Amino acid sequence: MNITKIPLGEWVDSLVDWITVTFAALFSFFTNLIDGLLNIIVDVLSVGPPIVLIIVLALLVGYTSKWPLGIFTVVSLLLVDNLGYWDSTIQTLAIVLVSGFFIILLGIPIGIWCAQNKTVQNIVTPILDFMQTMPAFVYLIPSILFFGIGVVPGIVASFIFAIAPAIRMTNLGIQEVPKDLTEASDAFGSTSSQKLFKVQLPLATPTILAGINQSIMLALSMVVTASLVGAPGLGADVYRAVSQINVGQGFEAGLSIVFIAIILDRITQNIRKPAYEKLVSRKIVLSIVGILIVVAALFNTFTKEDTIKGAGSAIGESTNYKIIGIEPGAGLMAQAKTAMKDYKLDNWTLVEGSSAAMVAELKKAYSKKEPIIITGWSPHWMFASFDLKYLDDPNGTFGGAEEINTIVRKGLKEDAPGAYTILDQFSWDTSDMEKVMVDVSGGMDPKEAADKWIKENNDKVAKWTKGAQAGNGEEIKLVYVAWDTEIASTNVIAKVLEQNGYKVKMSQVEVGPMFAGVANGSVDAMVAAWLPSTHKDYYESYKKDLVDLGPNLKGTKNGIVVPKYVDIDSIEDLK
Repeated sequence: MNITKIPLGEWVDSLVDWITVTFAALFSFFTNLIDGLLNIIVDVLSVGPPIVLIIVLALLVGYTSKWPLGIFTVVSLLLVDNLGYWDSTIQTLAIVLVSGFFIILLGIPIGIWCAQNKTVQNIVTPILDFMQTMPAFVYLIPSILFFGIGVVPGIVASFIFAIAPAIRMTNLGIQEVPKDLTEASDAFGSTSSQKLFKVQLPLATPTILAGINQSIMLALSMVVTASLVGAPGLGADVYRAVSQINVGQGFEAGLSIVFIAIILDRITQNIRKPAYEKLVSRKIVLSIVGILIVVAALFNTFTKEDTIKGAGSAIGESTNYKIIGIEPGAGLMAQAKTAMKDYKLDNWTLVEGSSAAMVAELKKAYSKKEPIIITGWSPHWMFASFDLKYLDDPNGTFGGAEEINTIVRKGLKEDAPGAYTILDQFSWDTSDMEKVMVDVSGGMDPKEAADKWIKENNDKVAKWTKGAQAGNGEEIKLVYVAWDTEIASTNVIAKVLEQNGYKVKMSQVEVGPMFAGVANGSVDAMVAAWLPSTHKDYYESYKKDLVDLGPNLKGTKNGIVVPKYVDIDSIEDLK
């Protein structure tokens, strides 16, 4: 059926843009609120050496779930500290606790409202269905635009994804209270509030706590997803390990998350009926925990010294001393970290996230003419869409111009000689790539943009396919990273291979898996190896198992980028 596509995506984009502008002050308020609350919790959890918090958590787990689990808590957290993930664990705990706080603050009242009003329940239920089934990554997109890159959009996305069980179980728990008890309450003249607080909520407490438990577990499961937009903690460690194919680090960070999950699960499951409540009243234990939190907060308030960051650096103060980066496994990020050491930018933070999150933050700052500092590379469509400049690099940390190489697996020449020839002869200019990227950034499907460019450049494509044997439906697997440059080049070469009789399958992965996949033969080729600097470590690790066909594009560049309206010219100006 040839029916015009409904521009739903454009409508959503327009709505998000309107919300971003209209409620900018409100979003700024919530950003500061969540950031402040998170910092307070991190400071409280960080008071004293790690053993202090370990003992407190062990006693709490032991009290609620018997002493063997208390011993497990001590051993597991000491292992986490020994492996070097204590600071990340504190950050993760703080993120989950902030998410849990807002889940309880809003989830329980909404659940009560649903239980008392059928119309509200009928409205809220499909919304919860939507929230639970929509992929969690989708929540990150508007969150970045509303709250900027960092931990706040991660917490907001976690809250949206995880609140549904708390609402549903609160509603269910109240509705399951026996009707004869509520009727008896009415018969004795109870008001609605008396019936709720003295009859319904006490009886529904086990179900409500089960919902809170599940919501907290879901919030914890979001820590890796939240790291895509710059949220720190164990999730960022896992994400970094995945992108770098670091199995050991991934296992260590993942195991730390498991330990945290077990500890939080046991506390929230058994807090209503602790194992040793007969020995020590629950009220006494909760009071002691509350006092410890207050004391830790007061201690931190009086002992914490204000540090002056980057004295005399106006650009540092206006950007909160942050350089917005991309995926942690990218070679560009390693170069940026090296540059920060070379130029002694000790007060600055390189924010890890994704290239999409970085561009979203750039768009947001650029529209308001606010200063922003990002990691950048060219060719990239953002240089055509925004007026940007590279900061001078006197030390040459980012190196000179680079090339993007085509790399294939061993044996491809024998298995698919025609595809090998096309890949070997594939070469184009930065202006060619930028045309495809601009079309894609403007909303065109990458395959359509590739097809458009091919139709406009048949002479160049003919050089790639000259002398190449036609395929006979053989499958060629291409792999690429989700960078705009690689999306453009991979879709173009894939279309050319398809036109020459091959069945092409494209897979989007991180940098590490991209090299590993070609090296172990699970995929056939990539046209996305930035050399000699950006992907140097990956290339050196796998080069014995790869076939390097040389550059398909020359003249790329990496560095630190700012809008031209930002009044600095060199990386040294960041000091």
